[in-house]
Amino acid sequence: MLATAAAIHFAGGVPIPVEAGPDHLMDPKSIESAITTRTKAIIPTQLNGRTADMDAIKAIAQKYGLEIYEDAAQALGSKFKGRCAGPFGKASCISFYPAKVVGCFGDGGAILTNDEETYERILSLRDHGRDKTGEVVMWGFNSRLDNIQAALLDYQLKDYQKVIDRRRGIAKIYRERLDKIEELVLPPGPDNDPDHYDVYQNYEIEAKKRDKLQSYLKERGVGTLIQWGGKAVHQFDKLGFKKSLPFTERLFERMLMLPMNMSLSDDDVHYVCDCIVEFYQRR
Repeated sequence: MLATAAAIHFAGGVPIPVEAGPDHLMDPKSIESAITTRTKAIIPTQLNGRTADMDAIKAIAQKYGLEIYEDAAQALGSKFKGRCAGPFGKASCISFYPAKVVGCFGDGGAILTNDEETYERILSLRDHGRDKTGEVVMWGFNSRLDNIQAALLDYQLKDYQKVIDRRRGIAKIYRERLDKIEELVLPPGPDNDPDHYDVYQNYEIEAKKRDKLQSYLKERGVGTLIQWGGKAVHQFDKLGFKKSLPFTERLFERMLMLPMNMSLSDDDVHYVCDCIVEFYQRR
Protein backbone atom coordinates (compact mmCIF):
# COMPACT_ATOMS: atom_id res chain seq x y z
CA MET A 1 0.00 0.00 0.00
CA LEU A 2 1.31 3.45 -0.94
CA ALA A 3 0.56 4.87 2.51
CA THR A 4 3.05 2.52 4.16
CA ALA A 5 5.90 3.66 1.95
CA ALA A 6 4.77 7.29 2.22
CA ALA A 7 5.01 7.16 6.02
CA ILE A 8 8.67 6.18 5.71
CA HIS A 9 9.31 8.92 3.14
CA PHE A 10 7.77 11.70 5.22
CA ALA A 11 9.64 10.52 8.30
CA GLY A 12 12.84 11.19 6.37
CA GLY A 13 13.63 7.62 5.39
CA VAL A 14 13.82 5.72 2.13
CA PRO A 15 11.35 2.86 1.65
CA ILE A 16 12.91 -0.31 0.18
CA PRO A 17 10.26 -2.69 -1.18
CA VAL A 18 10.86 -6.45 -1.00
CA GLU A 19 9.08 -9.39 -2.60
CA ALA A 20 5.71 -10.70 -1.53
CA GLY A 21 5.36 -14.41 -0.93
CA PRO A 22 2.67 -16.86 -2.05
CA ASP A 23 0.47 -15.66 0.84
CA HIS A 24 0.62 -12.09 -0.62
CA LEU A 25 2.50 -10.92 2.50
CA MET A 26 6.14 -9.93 3.00
CA ASP A 27 8.39 -12.83 2.02
CA PRO A 28 10.98 -13.26 4.81
CA LYS A 29 13.38 -14.85 2.30
CA SER A 30 13.63 -11.53 0.44
CA ILE A 31 14.42 -9.34 3.44
CA GLU A 32 18.11 -9.97 4.14
CA SER A 33 19.29 -9.10 0.64
CA ALA A 34 17.66 -5.66 1.04
CA ILE A 35 19.38 -4.84 4.35
CA THR A 36 22.29 -2.38 4.35
CA THR A 37 24.19 -0.47 7.03
CA ARG A 38 21.57 2.28 6.68
CA THR A 39 18.56 0.02 7.35
CA LYS A 40 16.65 0.99 10.49
CA ALA A 41 13.51 -1.13 10.57
CA ILE A 42 11.34 -3.76 8.92
CA ILE A 43 7.69 -2.92 8.23
CA PRO A 44 5.57 -5.97 7.36
CA THR A 45 2.06 -5.29 6.09
CA GLN A 46 -0.49 -7.69 7.58
CA LEU A 47 -2.61 -7.79 4.46
CA ASN A 48 -6.14 -9.05 3.73
CA GLY A 49 -6.78 -9.97 7.37
CA ARG A 50 -3.76 -12.27 7.66
CA THR A 51 -0.58 -11.93 9.74
CA ALA A 52 2.83 -12.59 8.19
CA ASP A 53 5.37 -15.13 9.42
CA MET A 54 6.45 -13.00 12.34
CA ASP A 55 8.81 -15.63 13.78
CA ALA A 56 10.99 -15.40 10.68
CA ILE A 57 10.73 -11.61 10.47
CA LYS A 58 11.58 -11.16 14.16
CA ALA A 59 14.59 -13.46 13.82
CA ILE A 60 15.97 -11.30 10.99
CA ALA A 61 15.29 -8.09 12.94
CA GLN A 62 17.14 -9.44 15.97
CA LYS A 63 20.05 -10.66 13.83
CA TYR A 64 20.62 -7.18 12.38
CA GLY A 65 19.48 -5.07 15.33
CA LEU A 66 16.45 -3.65 13.53
CA GLU A 67 13.13 -2.42 14.87
CA ILE A 68 9.79 -3.77 13.65
CA TYR A 69 6.76 -1.62 12.92
CA GLU A 70 3.61 -3.39 11.70
CA ASP A 71 1.19 -2.04 9.16
CA ALA A 72 -1.73 -3.94 10.65
CA ALA A 73 -4.35 -1.72 8.98
CA GLN A 74 -6.26 -4.71 7.58
CA ALA A 75 -5.59 -7.19 10.37
CA LEU A 76 -7.56 -6.31 13.50
CA GLY A 77 -8.16 -9.67 15.22
CA SER A 78 -5.87 -11.63 12.91
CA LYS A 79 -3.46 -13.94 14.76
CA PHE A 80 -0.14 -15.67 14.19
CA LYS A 81 0.47 -18.60 16.56
CA GLY A 82 -2.22 -17.31 18.90
CA ARG A 83 -0.91 -13.74 19.07
CA CYS A 84 -2.90 -10.90 17.50
CA ALA A 85 -1.42 -8.71 14.81
CA GLY A 86 -0.04 -5.49 16.26
CA PRO A 87 2.27 -6.17 19.23
CA PHE A 88 5.17 -7.93 17.47
CA GLY A 89 7.32 -4.81 17.20
CA LYS A 90 7.72 -1.34 18.63
CA ALA A 91 4.41 -0.05 17.28
CA SER A 92 1.69 -0.79 14.75
CA CYS A 93 -1.28 0.88 13.11
CA ILE A 94 -4.90 -0.20 12.66
CA SER A 95 -7.19 1.39 10.09
CA PHE A 96 -10.85 2.23 10.64
CA TYR A 97 -11.42 3.37 7.07
CA PRO A 98 -15.05 2.54 6.08
CA ALA A 99 -13.98 -0.40 3.91
CA LYS A 100 -12.18 -2.17 6.77
CA VAL A 101 -13.64 -5.01 8.85
CA VAL A 102 -14.46 -2.40 11.47
CA GLY A 103 -14.92 0.96 9.80
CA CYS A 104 -16.33 4.32 10.81
CA PHE A 105 -18.42 6.64 8.63
CA GLY A 106 -15.54 9.02 7.99
CA ASP A 107 -11.97 7.95 8.53
CA GLY A 108 -9.92 6.93 11.50
CA GLY A 109 -7.31 4.65 12.93
CA ALA A 110 -5.42 3.52 16.01
CA ILE A 111 -1.81 2.99 16.99
CA LEU A 112 -0.72 0.15 19.25
CA THR A 113 2.48 0.16 21.28
CA ASN A 114 3.93 -1.31 24.45
CA ASP A 115 6.75 1.24 24.50
CA GLU A 116 6.14 4.03 27.00
CA GLU A 117 8.29 6.62 25.22
CA THR A 118 6.58 5.92 21.89
CA TYR A 119 3.18 6.14 23.57
CA GLU A 120 3.90 9.57 25.06
CA ARG A 121 5.32 10.88 21.78
CA ILE A 122 2.28 9.68 19.78
CA LEU A 123 -0.12 11.33 22.24
CA SER A 124 1.65 14.64 21.65
CA LEU A 125 2.00 14.26 17.88
CA ARG A 126 -1.73 13.63 17.44
CA ASP A 127 -2.73 16.77 19.35
CA HIS A 128 -0.66 19.67 17.98
CA GLY A 129 2.41 18.60 19.97
CA ARG A 130 0.77 19.08 23.37
CA ASP A 131 1.58 16.86 26.33
CA LYS A 132 -0.86 15.65 29.01
CA THR A 133 -0.74 19.04 30.75
CA GLY A 134 -1.60 20.92 27.58
CA GLU A 135 1.92 22.31 27.17
CA VAL A 136 3.25 22.33 23.61
CA VAL A 137 6.46 20.25 23.66
CA MET A 138 7.00 19.59 19.93
CA TRP A 139 5.59 20.26 16.49
CA GLY A 140 2.54 18.05 15.97
CA PHE A 141 -0.58 17.41 13.95
CA ASN A 142 -4.34 17.38 14.38
CA SER A 143 -4.90 13.64 14.11
CA ARG A 144 -7.52 13.05 16.78
CA LEU A 145 -10.39 10.66 16.15
CA ASP A 146 -13.59 12.64 16.59
CA ASN A 147 -16.19 11.52 19.12
CA ILE A 148 -18.84 10.56 16.56
CA GLN A 149 -16.50 8.15 14.78
CA ALA A 150 -15.30 6.79 18.12
CA ALA A 151 -18.88 6.11 19.22
CA LEU A 152 -19.63 4.22 15.99
CA LEU A 153 -16.51 2.13 16.38
CA ASP A 154 -17.21 1.43 20.04
CA TYR A 155 -20.66 0.13 19.12
CA GLN A 156 -19.32 -2.13 16.37
CA LEU A 157 -16.51 -3.57 18.47
CA LYS A 158 -19.02 -5.05 20.90
CA ASP A 159 -20.04 -7.57 18.22
CA TYR A 160 -16.69 -7.84 16.48
CA GLN A 161 -16.26 -11.57 17.03
CA LYS A 162 -19.59 -12.16 15.26
CA VAL A 163 -18.27 -10.15 12.31
CA ILE A 164 -15.11 -12.23 12.19
CA ASP A 165 -17.07 -15.48 12.45
CA ARG A 166 -19.29 -14.46 9.54
CA ARG A 167 -16.38 -13.49 7.32
CA ARG A 168 -14.66 -16.77 8.10
CA GLY A 169 -17.91 -18.53 7.22
CA ILE A 170 -18.00 -16.83 3.82
CA ALA A 171 -14.37 -17.78 3.26
CA LYS A 172 -15.21 -21.39 4.06
CA ILE A 173 -17.90 -21.45 1.37
CA TYR A 174 -15.53 -19.97 -1.21
CA ARG A 175 -12.90 -22.55 -0.30
CA GLU A 176 -15.30 -25.48 -0.52
CA ARG A 177 -16.82 -24.36 -3.83
CA LEU A 178 -13.71 -23.13 -5.68
CA ASP A 179 -10.92 -25.32 -4.35
CA LYS A 180 -10.98 -27.74 -7.30
CA ILE A 181 -10.62 -25.09 -10.01
CA GLU A 182 -7.06 -25.46 -11.28
CA GLU A 183 -6.96 -21.95 -12.72
CA LEU A 184 -7.35 -20.39 -9.28
CA VAL A 185 -5.12 -19.96 -6.25
CA LEU A 186 -7.20 -19.39 -3.11
CA PRO A 187 -6.31 -18.03 0.32
CA PRO A 188 -5.94 -20.72 2.98
CA GLY A 189 -9.27 -21.84 4.38
CA PRO A 190 -10.24 -20.84 7.93
CA ASP A 191 -9.12 -24.20 9.30
CA ASN A 192 -6.27 -25.05 6.91
CA ASP A 193 -3.35 -23.45 8.74
CA PRO A 194 -3.00 -23.92 12.53
CA ASP A 195 -0.42 -21.09 12.80
CA HIS A 196 -2.77 -18.47 11.34
CA TYR A 197 -6.17 -17.15 12.34
CA ASP A 198 -7.41 -15.00 9.46
CA VAL A 199 -10.21 -12.44 9.68
CA TYR A 200 -10.61 -12.11 5.88
CA GLN A 201 -10.61 -8.36 5.49
CA ASN A 202 -10.51 -9.25 1.79
CA TYR A 203 -10.93 -12.50 -0.10
CA GLU A 204 -8.16 -12.15 -2.63
CA ILE A 205 -7.57 -14.92 -5.16
CA GLU A 206 -5.16 -15.41 -8.03
CA ALA A 207 -6.86 -16.21 -11.31
CA LYS A 208 -5.80 -17.16 -14.81
CA LYS A 209 -7.54 -14.95 -17.38
CA ARG A 210 -8.14 -12.54 -14.50
CA ASP A 211 -9.39 -9.62 -16.59
CA LYS A 212 -11.78 -11.76 -18.58
CA LEU A 213 -13.09 -13.33 -15.38
CA GLN A 214 -13.65 -9.89 -13.90
CA SER A 215 -15.62 -8.77 -16.98
CA TYR A 216 -17.64 -11.98 -16.96
CA LEU A 217 -18.59 -11.48 -13.31
CA LYS A 218 -19.47 -7.83 -13.88
CA GLU A 219 -21.88 -8.82 -16.66
CA ARG A 220 -23.62 -11.03 -14.12
CA GLY A 221 -23.88 -8.38 -11.45
CA VAL A 222 -20.90 -9.47 -9.37
CA GLY A 223 -18.55 -6.69 -8.33
CA THR A 224 -14.85 -7.41 -7.86
CA LEU A 225 -11.76 -5.31 -7.18
CA ILE A 226 -8.13 -5.33 -8.21
CA GLN A 227 -6.30 -4.02 -5.19
CA TRP A 228 -4.58 -0.61 -5.60
CA GLY A 229 -5.43 -0.43 -9.29
CA GLY A 230 -3.22 -3.39 -10.14
CA LYS A 231 0.13 -1.79 -9.27
CA ALA A 232 2.56 -2.45 -6.44
CA VAL A 233 4.24 0.55 -4.83
CA HIS A 234 7.53 0.08 -6.66
CA GLN A 235 5.74 0.18 -10.03
CA PHE A 236 4.92 3.89 -9.70
CA ASP A 237 7.91 5.26 -11.62
CA LYS A 238 7.45 8.88 -10.53
CA LEU A 239 8.10 7.88 -6.91
CA GLY A 240 11.70 7.13 -7.85
CA PHE A 241 11.82 3.39 -7.38
CA LYS A 242 14.35 1.53 -9.54
CA LYS A 243 13.58 -1.99 -8.45
CA SER A 244 12.24 -5.12 -10.10
CA LEU A 245 10.24 -7.59 -8.01
CA PRO A 246 9.21 -10.30 -10.51
CA PHE A 247 7.12 -12.46 -8.19
CA THR A 248 5.18 -9.49 -6.84
CA GLU A 249 4.62 -8.11 -10.33
CA ARG A 250 3.29 -11.48 -11.44
CA LEU A 251 0.91 -11.52 -8.48
CA PHE A 252 -0.50 -8.16 -9.51
CA GLU A 253 -1.33 -9.56 -12.93
CA ARG A 254 -3.45 -12.29 -11.34
CA MET A 255 -4.93 -10.90 -8.11
CA LEU A 256 -8.67 -10.33 -7.80
CA MET A 257 -10.81 -9.63 -4.74
CA LEU A 258 -14.15 -11.42 -4.57
CA PRO A 259 -17.12 -10.01 -2.63
CA MET A 260 -16.52 -10.20 1.13
CA ASN A 261 -18.76 -8.14 3.37
CA MET A 262 -21.47 -8.46 5.98
CA SER A 263 -24.33 -7.81 3.55
CA LEU A 264 -23.70 -11.09 1.71
CA SER A 265 -26.02 -14.03 2.25
CA ASP A 266 -24.94 -17.62 1.71
CA ASP A 267 -27.02 -17.60 -1.48
CA ASP A 268 -25.07 -14.56 -2.70
CA VAL A 269 -21.76 -16.31 -2.10
CA HIS A 270 -22.96 -19.45 -3.88
CA TYR A 271 -24.08 -17.32 -6.83
CA VAL A 272 -20.59 -15.81 -7.12
CA CYS A 273 -19.14 -19.32 -7.03
CA ASP A 274 -21.62 -20.55 -9.65
CA CYS A 275 -20.54 -17.75 -11.99
CA ILE A 276 -16.83 -18.52 -11.52
CA VAL A 277 -17.34 -22.25 -12.06
CA GLU A 278 -19.35 -21.49 -15.18
CA PHE A 279 -16.64 -19.17 -16.52
CA TYR A 280 -13.90 -21.76 -16.33
CA GLN A 281 -16.07 -24.63 -17.55
CA ARG A 282 -16.82 -22.66 -20.70
CA ARG A 283 -13.11 -22.09 -21.31
